[in-house]
This record gives sequence, structure tokens and C-alpha cells, in this order.
Amino acid sequence: MASGGSLRAWQRAALAQLEAKGQRDFLAVATPGAGKTTFALTAARRALLTRRALRLVVVAPTRHLKLQWANAAEDFGLHLEPEWSTREGELPGDVHGVAVTYQQVASSPRTLRSLTRNSFAVFDEIHHAGDARAWGDALRLAFEEARCRLSLSGTPFRSDDSTIPFVEYAGDEAKPDFEYGYGEALRDRRVVRPVYFPRVGGEMEWRARDGELHSHTFDDVLDPGRTGQRLRTALSSEGEWLPAVLERAHEQLRKLRKDDPRAGALAIAMDQDHARAIGRSLRERLGVRASVVTSDDPSASRRISEYAVSSDPWIVAVRMVSEGVDIPRLRVGVFATNTTTDLFFRQAVGRLVRWVPELGRQNAYMFIPDDPRLRGWAFDVRKQRRHSLKPKPDAGAEWGDEEREESGRDAAEEQLGLFAPISAVAHDTSEPAEESPWDDEESEALEAAFALEAGGGGTEDRDFVPLPAPAGPQSAPGELARSGAPAGSSIRQRKKTLRSLNTERARVLAQLTGSDYASVNGELNRLAGIRRVTEATAGQLERRLNAANGWLRRLRARGQQRPQA
Repeated sequence: MASGGSLRAWQRAALAQLEAKGQRDFLAVATPGAGKTTFALTAARRALLTRRALRLVVVAPTRHLKLQWANAAEDFGLHLEPEWSTREGELPGDVHGVAVTYQQVASSPRTLRSLTRNSFAVFDEIHHAGDARAWGDALRLAFEEARCRLSLSGTPFRSDDSTIPFVEYAGDEAKPDFEYGYGEALRDRRVVRPVYFPRVGGEMEWRARDGELHSHTFDDVLDPGRTGQRLRTALSSEGEWLPAVLERAHEQLRKLRKDDPRAGALAIAMDQDHARAIGRSLRERLGVRASVVTSDDPSASRRISEYAVSSDPWIVAVRMVSEGVDIPRLRVGVFATNTTTDLFFRQAVGRLVRWVPELGRQNAYMFIPDDPRLRGWAFDVRKQRRHSLKPKPDAGAEWGDEEREESGRDAAEEQLGLFAPISAVAHDTSEPAEESPWDDEESEALEAAFALEAGGGGTEDRDFVPLPAPAGPQSAPGELARSGAPAGSSIRQRKKTLRSLNTERARVLAQLTGSDYASVNGELNRLAGIRRVTEATAGQLERRLNAANGWLRRLRARGQQRPQA
């Protein structure tokens, strides 16, 4: 995108509306997978180019999403520092901004306030600002003087106890300035995938706290308390319901991987212990090793990134992969959590909808318990899908009789193979007729959508020009390569390498001179003209490394133990 690129029609429309209004606060609600990150970074880049903002600050829900934003920004010529914290002093002069979490904002709003002044702020999944009243208050304080505040969400949200800052409300529901829903994205073709919901019934038995024994299916009408107990019983790793669902989901994944070898599956667990138990079940029952990522694992972010670029079949998580995380190859999901809100359900389904252009037809499947609440949320999504995929009057004009016959056979086979009921006990459930997830009309529309070349990308936007890096000393690529940083890497990657090399040299110098590490570090900072390494640009880190290398050479050649002026 730094040298030119294509924006989808909705992104161009949202960008035009954002810039035309010229208002400080703008809420864009766009279905997961539609390209909110591209829209936001395009808007930020244009604001920096025209000097309408002097810095970019992104606030994300998790540490992994901070890294994801920083990586995405590099494609736009924007250099975000995701590892920056308030204790590290001033921001280096060779970056365009930072990526922080809502938790970081809540812990240090006054320190961030000076950094966000005259900035372009992006609040990813802004509804998280309502997770705690203090978070919203901190966000308001920290970003009060930002030039532009762009709030993003993957689905409409409501206010609970307190409204979220910088968002306008109609009653208790957030009022978007621009909205692009799942149904619209399906109609535009090649933006998101259609998602189908195999519903899994069964009979659950449990003993309540009062000692009473209960036995119910998902068809039984229960009070809220027992409805929750029934779902937890079904999801228990000790029972047979969940392993049966995992087996069925894995069979669906195997079918998809025949044509899409890198297709992946996600299981969303209730908690960390539950996630590990699901991982064991996949390994012991199906012989499949799954990547289990939990928030208490310091390597979780790295493991998510590794899974995203691998061809491993399964990943199991609690919430870390249920919102915002971009793994386009995910096409099968198991909703094995007792979090049943509409917002969470839609965000979880959003992990499966991201379009991969080179695949052609690519459906996705979220296996869900036949719980009445989840059934309702799935039915809402299905209504959008059904309406959006209705065939146009001339949709079949490009099809010959042989192609129609073949497509109908494929649809019938998938219907029989995918949607047969699953039960952990000898008890069958069936899909209600009014919710049949695949009918002839919808099947025909799907086949036509992928057979015809429907416009998917929108009009190209070629008005980008190279965005200069912020003022600050820079290093030549050759110098960085000689110092150990990979040629062609981003500023963030080069600085990480340079910091590591500087740390190594300082340790060696401390050993050779008999000085303490802090004294050597301070001397190297003085020679490079910086206060601390965390505030240094790539060029300053290069000068510091050169100073350390020179000091080492003099020590080895002359036996001296102190640097000369």
C-alpha cells in the first residue's frame, strides 16, 4: 500500500465520509474480515501526510493485537512501536507512533496524554473501553487532545453501566458514523465467507448444588440457571459430548483440506484448564497435535503467529483468538465456551470469515451446541447469509445443464455429510425444518457467486505517495546489514537486532574492563549522544554499536581498559 493499492468500495466510502465530516470522533462498525485495519491505516497515513496529525497511536485489546497492528502498519510505510511502555521515556524519533493496550492506557493515562496530543488515535474493538468504568475514564483523559479519534468495532455494541468515550449513543446502543455489515459484505462477493452452523444436540445429566439430579436435552425449556448448567455439562471435558463434536469438526476439516491443504480449525474453550483438556482430547482420541494458547503462556503471541503461517490443523484458545486475530486459513470452529452473548458470538464467528482470494469457493463452519441462545444468534447470521446469497434473475445464465447437475450433487452430498445430528449419547436431534442450513436456492446462489467474476475489490486507489519517516538520524541499509540486522527488514526489526547487539557488546565490555554493566551502558549512551537505548533511533543505535566495537578493538589491540576521547 505504500506504493499504491486497492481499496474496497466500503473502505473508500468510509474514508470519504471520515474526511468530509472533519469531525474528531468517528465510529466505524464493519463485519470481521471486511478490512477495518486497512481502512484505519489508510486514513491514518493520509492524515500524517497532510500534517492533520503528527503521530499515530493505536489502542488494541491484547498484546498480540498490538503486534498485529504494527506488522500491518509496515505495509503502509508506517512504523509503530508495539513494545513501548511509559517507563521507557520519550518515543524514538524514527517511528510514526505506538501501539498500546487498553490496560496500558488505564494504568498510565496522564503519561500517555502528552504522547497522544495532536495524534491520530485508533481504538480497535472500542467496546473494550467499557470492560471497566476506570478504563473509559482513562481513555477520555489520555486522548482528550488527540486530533482525530477513530473507533472501530466488528459488530454493533450496547452500553452497560457507563457509556464509552468518544462514541455517540442512540438510547443505549452505539450509533456508528459508518456501518458495513456481514450481509453487505456477502453481497459484495469475495469479501467474506459464508458461515454455516452445524448444531449439535444431546442429552445432559448433572447434579445441581442442592443435590438434585437433572437430565435434559437442548429442546427442553429451562430457567436461566439450569440453561447455563446444561451448557456447561455438555462442554465438560469429562463427558462424551465434546469429544464427539471435536471428531465431527475434524472430519469436516479433513474434507476441506483436500482442496485447501492449509485450512485450519479453532476450538474456543471456557478457560485455560478447559483449553488444555481439549488439546489432550484431540491428541489422544484423534491423534492430532493442537497448538494450545493461553494468556498465562508468555510465548502465546509468538505461537499464534507461528500457527497463522503454518499448515498445522488445530489451535485451541480461550479468548485470545476469538477477537481481532487475523488467521485467514481458519475455516472450521468449535464454539466450546459458555460465553453466550451476541457480541462474543459474532466476534468468534468472525475468525472464520476472512476471504483468501486464491481459493475460490470457500465456506466456513462453526459447530455450536444446540443451546437456544446460540441457536438464536446463529439464526440471525443465517438470515443475513440467506438474504445476501439469493440468486439474481440472471445468475444462472452462465451455467450449462451439466454444471447445474454437478453443483446440485455437491450441495446434496454436503447437506447429508455435514448436517447429520451429533450426540454424545444414543440420542438423535435433527435440524428444525425452518432452519435448514442449506437449501436449493442458497446452494444455487453460492455456486453462481463463485462461478461468475463478481466485482470484489472495488475501485483502485492509486493516490498514495511514499510516506517519509519522522525526523531523526537514519542508518544506511548497508551499515545495518554489516552490523547484523537483516537487509530489507523493517525499522522495528532492525532496531530489535541493534538493541540485542548493543546489549551483547555492553556485557562483553563489562567483563573485559571489570566495570559494572550500568557504567559501561552509561558510557556507550554518552558516546552515542542518547539518554537511554529505548529512546534511540536506528541511526543512534548504530552509532552506539560502532562506539562499542571501537572500544573493544582498542582494548584488544592495546590492552587498555577505558575508552579514549
